[in-house]
Amino acid sequence: MRRFVLRAGLVALGLLATLAGWVWVGLPSRAEVRGLARTNPARTRLMEQRAGEAQRKGRKARVAQFWVPLSRVSRHLIHAVLSSEDQNFFGHEGVDWKAIEESIEKNVEKGRFARGGSTITQQLAKNLYFGTSRTLGRKARELVVTRWLEADLPKARILALYLNLIEWGDGVYGCEAGARHWYGKPASALSVSEAAGLAAMIPNPRRLNPRANASRHERATRRVLWLMGQAGYIGRDVAGLGAEPPPEMVAEDEEPDDAPAEASPPPASPSPPMDPKAAPGAAPTDAVPPRRRRRRLARKARHRRRSGCTMGG
Repeated sequence: MRRFVLRAGLVALGLLATLAGWVWVGLPSRAEVRGLARTNPARTRLMEQRAGEAQRKGRKARVAQFWVPLSRVSRHLIHAVLSSEDQNFFGHEGVDWKAIEESIEKNVEKGRFARGGSTITQQLAKNLYFGTSRTLGRKARELVVTRWLEADLPKARILALYLNLIEWGDGVYGCEAGARHWYGKPASALSVSEAAGLAAMIPNPRRLNPRANASRHERATRRVLWLMGQAGYIGRDVAGLGAEPPPEMVAEDEEPDDAPAEASPPPASPSPPMDPKAAPGAAPTDAVPPRRRRRRLARKARHRRRSGCTMGG
């Protein structure tokens, strides 16, 4: 019996080692991740994925992107993104287990994948290195890179990379290109409603946008405004949104790879070109929560984790 247990243990260790090796092979180098603290990546895995999809459909891939520092991003957009995508961004260490728990409950309740629980850091890791494929291997690698990003980069830099790299339409990447594409103005000039409209597209920008489905996008925008009000960034009675949030419109990465792109935009008012090598800097003081508030958020997150462990134990 002892020999059988020993053999079973060795087999289990071998399988774990094989699994760990398989996950490790698909990871970027740690030095590459550390380099993001001072270097802006030229391309991401998602950009390469979209270029491949365009090539398979016989059309030329297009990429519109302009790097800007956080100081040149409207505080309304920063607030909208934090409210809608990761309300506990400054209180977690890359993974928000409470949000994941809520997302699982929501998906079970609806009987389908209706909501993701990915943080801003997880979304950044996915966009940078893995694309939109849904596999256990990709998720495991994403978690590893998420931990590296949180360990090696300050929160403001993670947020700056995220806002400059995520997809905001067919061939549109980053908030500056997104603001020009959808509203004909730089990201620094976005109003509250425009910022909410831009943030509303993040879960599925090629389907959830004002040209693909105006009414659906409007409902998603109202939800972002409601969340901004709940977070205290704008008045809670804004637009008479009421006590309950508007329903969520779309799940993350819902569209198939060959989903049709939105219609071509009308010419936007030209903005001065941005230096693609300009590294995003520190956020404006009224956009990112002050240090005291970040500490309070972190304490609340630790308390929730301890409470969860106690309840589960």
